[in-house]
Amino acid sequence: MPVRTYRASDFVPLTSDVRLGGGDDVTRGLQEILDRAKTEGGVHLVMDGAARVSGLRVYSNTTVECLTRDCGFFQTAGSDCALITNADWDFYERRTRNVRLLGGTYNQDCRRQSHDRPVSGGEEKKIFGETRYVFALEFYGIEHLEIRDLTVRNFRTFAVTVGGFRNVVIENVWLDLPDHMQAQNQDGFHFWGPGRFLTVRNVGGRVGDDFMNIGPDEMDLKSSISDVLVDGVFLDDADQAIRLLSRGTGRLDRVTLRNISGTYRSFGFYINCWFPGETFGDFGNIFVENVDLRQTAPNYDYRAPMLFSVGGNVESLTVKNLRHHKPRDGRALFELGLPSYDLHYPYRPDNMPRMENVEIEGLTVFEDGPEALDAAYIQVFLPMERLSLKNVTVLRKDRAERKGCLLSVLEQGGISLLALNDVYATGFRTLIDGTGRIGETLSQNVTVRP
Repeated sequence: MPVRTYRASDFVPLTSDVRLGGGDDVTRGLQEILDRAKTEGGVHLVMDGAARVSGLRVYSNTTVECLTRDCGFFQTAGSDCALITNADWDFYERRTRNVRLLGGTYNQDCRRQSHDRPVSGGEEKKIFGETRYVFALEFYGIEHLEIRDLTVRNFRTFAVTVGGFRNVVIENVWLDLPDHMQAQNQDGFHFWGPGRFLTVRNVGGRVGDDFMNIGPDEMDLKSSISDVLVDGVFLDDADQAIRLLSRGTGRLDRVTLRNISGTYRSFGFYINCWFPGETFGDFGNIFVENVDLRQTAPNYDYRAPMLFSVGGNVESLTVKNLRHHKPRDGRALFELGLPSYDLHYPYRPDNMPRMENVEIEGLTVFEDGPEALDAAYIQVFLPMERLSLKNVTVLRKDRAERKGCLLSVLEQGGISLLALNDVYATGFRTLIDGTGRIGETLSQNVTVRP
């Protein structure tokens, strides 16, 4: 059967506003249109205005298209559910296919929704347990999902959550958070496994925690995600940038993150298992390229701010073309060997995380003030096998004294092989602190000046 197109204003009064709310709640009328996808070939719902709704459910072969970003949805206060989700949830079986959200604004009105709520049962309880966060957009068990050219505004916790997926494309999506609430889990994009073939392009905005979290086994300790491209991320004073999280037996592999810029507050990239325990996740090949993030005032005080914190079982991580411009504090650029949030976790000698290969190429640090005088830009906390630093330039202007270092190998840390190639630095007390904890050093074209 052919896909039918329905113009919303022909069926319900569109009397709301995607920024201010108000108007009639038309959930029932719009849901009746979306339900037709179960008996027809599919539904194309055209939103030619703004509707106030509690929450909507979609089925396979559904397109929701908003004609402009002033069209879309504003959530009724106290709904405490997703603005839009798929009706047939499942992490391990993809029951929903061919869903597209095109254009518009999805406003969850975060200050009038609960942060979390009890779970009633069914598939929701299998996924979340007894309680769960209130997300804005969420899809589980889906194939061929497209989310394009829209704004998610004032999300209560996660803005967009997708789990159990194959072939997902998210493009030109802006996260608008004028009602930022401190430490309230107002994350951006979350992806849970099992999943394969994920493309995220040209996204940005402000969030109240991770801008993006790709965590294959965060929920079930076993699922994997592979074949991921994230290209074009623009942060507007985000609390944190991007988290890659593998904590159990699930694997995160073949991931490319590139062209990431803007401003962030406390933490840049977490690439670790986060949760302390006997397993340290499984990271395959991770590639990060073209990063220029400028730090603003940190908003978390439980630990020092940083740009990259990497730990766990890591096969290979490459970070290429990284700029650190006019720092206003001495935050580390790389913390290597910290698998969890517990910075003092007692690791057993017979059960240690394994970091095989980390390559940092094209790092440029430009300082113009004393704020980062004591910085140790690359810190190694636990033993790792190979660290390569290539094409590194650190320029420290107007230094009355030489302090800090490029690389610090701490007491419990170690590097089996350190490769230095084309490194130029000025103003450090020493280039490397803790050289006795390095097994072999290969160096070429290394210059250190006052």
